[in-house]
Amino acid sequence: MKKAIVLCSGGIDSVTASHYVKKKLNYSKIIILFFNYGQKSLNKERGCSQFCAKELDANFKEIELNWLGEISTSLINCEGKVNEVKDLRDTKKESEKFYVPCRNTIFLTYALALAESLFIKNKEKFDIFVGFKCEGKESYPDTTKEFVKEINSLSRLSCNGKFKIIAPLINKDKEDIVKLGEKLGVYFKDTHSCYISDKHCGTCLACMLRKAGFYWANVKDVTDYETSN
Repeated sequence: MKKAIVLCSGGIDSVTASHYVKKKLNYSKIIILFFNYGQKSLNKERGCSQFCAKELDANFKEIELNWLGEISTSLINCEGKVNEVKDLRDTKKESEKFYVPCRNTIFLTYALALAESLFIKNKEKFDIFVGFKCEGKESYPDTTKEFVKEINSLSRLSCNGKFKIIAPLINKDKEDIVKLGEKLGVYFKDTHSCYISDKHCGTCLACMLRKAGFYWANVKDVTDYETSN
């Protein structure tokens, strides 16, 4: 029996990764791992992650990291002006406003601790999956192939279980993930991308990238946006 811990935010990438792990990689025991770090869209992200767990007959586990939200400089946590994005050709400056310091490093350290605990208690070996996609030159430092390689080195050095951290979508663009999600039967209505609200605002960077993903994938976007631009 293959076992997996999947880090899930309730967004298209991590939900599609969860379905891929279950339906294509044939992992039969899955833990959907969700983090509460005081994000503005917490309730919606949690609900979508719980729905994903239910769809896949997986266990849902939430870890609270309130202190991360308290030290965060990101507009995901902090008040501040969120610009309406109209042109996706150069979004680096805008994306930098949403970077949460060392978020994925922290998340994966907690995931490794959970995996190590289960290994010690029950001799169960879990692989760890993340929904990182191809970000190109605008990638955050903790979403790259190099980061995945190095965090795997840390796992081998620090954990008795020598757990694998796998990013199955890291070579795919957003539209590729939307196409894959459609094939896997992902219910996109119950995914959430907006950085700033429990509703899709329709104009922030995350919402615009979501729209573009559906557009270029030629898949109907069933999202209810508050504003269109």
